[in-house]
Amino acid sequence: MAMASSWQEGKLEAVDLEHIPVDEVFENLQCSHRGLTSKQAQRRLQIFGPNKLEEKEESKFLKFLGFMWNPLSWVMEEAAIMTIALANGGGKPPDWQDFIGIILLLLINSTITFIEENNAGNAAAALMARFAPKAKVLRDGRWTEEEAAALVPGDIISIKLGDIIPADARLLDGDPLKIDQSALTGESLPATKGPGDAVYSGSTVNQGEIEAVVIATGVHTFFGKAAHLVDSTNQVGHFQQVLAAIGNFCICSIAVGIVIEIIVMYPIQNRAYRPGIDNLLVLLIGGIPIAMPTVLSVTMAIGSHRLSQRGAIIKRVTAIEDMSGMDVLCSAKTGTLTLNKLSVDKNLIEVFEKGVTQDQVILMAARASRIENQDAIDMAIFGMLGDPKEARAGVQEAHFLPFNPTDKRTALTYIDGDGKMYRVSKGAPEQILNLAHNKSEIAQKVHAVIDKFGERGLRSLGVAYQDVPDGRKESAGGPWHFVALLPLFDPPRQDSAETIQRALSLGVNVKMITGDQLAIGKETGRRLGMGTNMYPSSALLGQNKDESIADLPVNDLIEKADGFAGVFPEHKYEIVKRLQARKHICGMTGDGVNDAPALKKADIAIAVADATAAARSASDIVLTEPGLSVIITAVLTSRAVFQRMKNYTIYAVSITIRIVLEFMLLALIWEFDFPPFMVLIIAILNEGTIITISKDRVKPSPLPDSWKLAEIFTTGVVLGGYLAMTTVIFFWAAYKITFSRGSFM
Repeated sequence: MAMASSWQEGKLEAVDLEHIPVDEVFENLQCSHRGLTSKQAQRRLQIFGPNKLEEKEESKFLKFLGFMWNPLSWVMEEAAIMTIALANGGGKPPDWQDFIGIILLLLINSTITFIEENNAGNAAAALMARFAPKAKVLRDGRWTEEEAAALVPGDIISIKLGDIIPADARLLDGDPLKIDQSALTGESLPATKGPGDAVYSGSTVNQGEIEAVVIATGVHTFFGKAAHLVDSTNQVGHFQQVLAAIGNFCICSIAVGIVIEIIVMYPIQNRAYRPGIDNLLVLLIGGIPIAMPTVLSVTMAIGSHRLSQRGAIIKRVTAIEDMSGMDVLCSAKTGTLTLNKLSVDKNLIEVFEKGVTQDQVILMAARASRIENQDAIDMAIFGMLGDPKEARAGVQEAHFLPFNPTDKRTALTYIDGDGKMYRVSKGAPEQILNLAHNKSEIAQKVHAVIDKFGERGLRSLGVAYQDVPDGRKESAGGPWHFVALLPLFDPPRQDSAETIQRALSLGVNVKMITGDQLAIGKETGRRLGMGTNMYPSSALLGQNKDESIADLPVNDLIEKADGFAGVFPEHKYEIVKRLQARKHICGMTGDGVNDAPALKKADIAIAVADATAAARSASDIVLTEPGLSVIITAVLTSRAVFQRMKNYTIYAVSITIRIVLEFMLLALIWEFDFPPFMVLIIAILNEGTIITISKDRVKPSPLPDSWKLAEIFTTGVVLGGYLAMTTVIFFWAAYKITFSRGSFM
């Protein structure tokens, strides 16, 4: 069969399983409402693979060897080869003592660096393991709980309130669900999904319970396709580039010294072959700051450990250095800057019924809600009460009308303490307005308020009540009174505004990148004090620009904007890419699949608490506590670490210049020959003691740091030259002066 042959390739035929009738889905997937058998599931698992993102396994041994594959190590490895390969030229046996010493130094440095990197990786792996999802699946005619990774197309799964949907699926018969898709789309408001609708892996069920048939797993899901862009993004780290530049400067300095020594020692001074080789090795061994990667890694690892104690797991140690120079932070809105939890702005409630207070409006809305439903809007209403029990205090419930997609409202018929019956309702403003007895009189004003709320990105909720004079719950009752409009909003986290202000004071420009509507983005920016200079995603493509920015290039627009709304994953990725092209060190925070590609592209990727697996996988830093305040701690810690690293690099450059200049002058002017092993001991002692700089007391910079290499090299050359000349002068004085009669010899 064509279906069978296509399955053997690990994919389905080109059939749009999201939109065809559900009966055809079962036909194409060759399954039924009774689910799959264990054998069928096992066979399909072999064809389609596990229902999870592909993780590339990295060889620990190759990773260890990788720490000896850099320009600094190459020079030391070349020196080790010289000690044995060129030794016979002078008629002497290979210098195994120096060879073993150099190799041990390389191994020690690589081991320390490997251990620090591995510890960071193990902490991240342990964190990821805590999030392994489960799924309730129908196998062999009975319901069992399985690892979500074991799901295959054709499985029948049960999803209910609070579940994270484990795979792309089509809903079967049952009541509608309310799905939070913010992790996928960035939109804060839940979506209603009914029988036959498609739901995506990574979404969260806010209300309802229903069965579904799995139509896609793993990399074939909406979730997995977004992760594909993550996998295709890889760039050389900023720290590695800086390290290479410093290493190359040291190597060039040594090369100049070696060339001068070779020219003077052999053609001019006619020195012996083997002592001359030893003098060259002295420059190679003594001049190379072989421990530089180790010292810097240990310095960053200590900072990483301190951050882990404050709620941030560092997956990539070098992210510490990148964060010290971060000058732009792109942040997702929903779940990152905001709570991803609807709230009522009490101060903006618009009351239409005379004599009714705002507190009474909230009480009416709460009575038309049920806390058991865990509905986002109901929970927002109850959140405005001191105690949810206030909603039913002193009243007796006669009938409750739950929300449905047709009526788009809820209602409660109740009897108060005096035995009178009333009915209250809340829901979509248009539906509530249609109930009102005086609709024609108030419609214009109601629509004006709805528009006003909409301009600020606030969602409107209508509230109405009526008397039921005859006391019968099935009675149509008296006229409905349109009471009020409540503004609903996804409120900022408590620490978001303070975090943004502190970030701005530290020279970090914060930009909001959200999939939500532009009005909602502007309102969030207004409340956070981060600016409202925001644009729709179409502006990134040169479309729908305001007149004030019509002539502004896209790159300039991105740089000047406070944020963008209505963006898709590729837009976020493009924003980060263009900022990096402008030489910005760009950070990105997020929690959803839609954030993952941009997280991977960013210089510093930060996954907030409760982030999806895709976001955590793409991140460099994973926050384990809600809120963003730890980011400020991370910035300050990273800048302190940077100051220590900067001090060390100046030291390393100065020592290279000192060793090269000092031993070159001594070897050429006084024709001394130096044993390489002696300098090897000096190198070990120098690097071993300077590692204490990783805990040096420093003051973080008030602005983003950057590697001013010209300044570092100039300072290092001046200091190194000064130290070398003072040593040479001291040697000259000691060599030329005798104290027998206090006279020169």
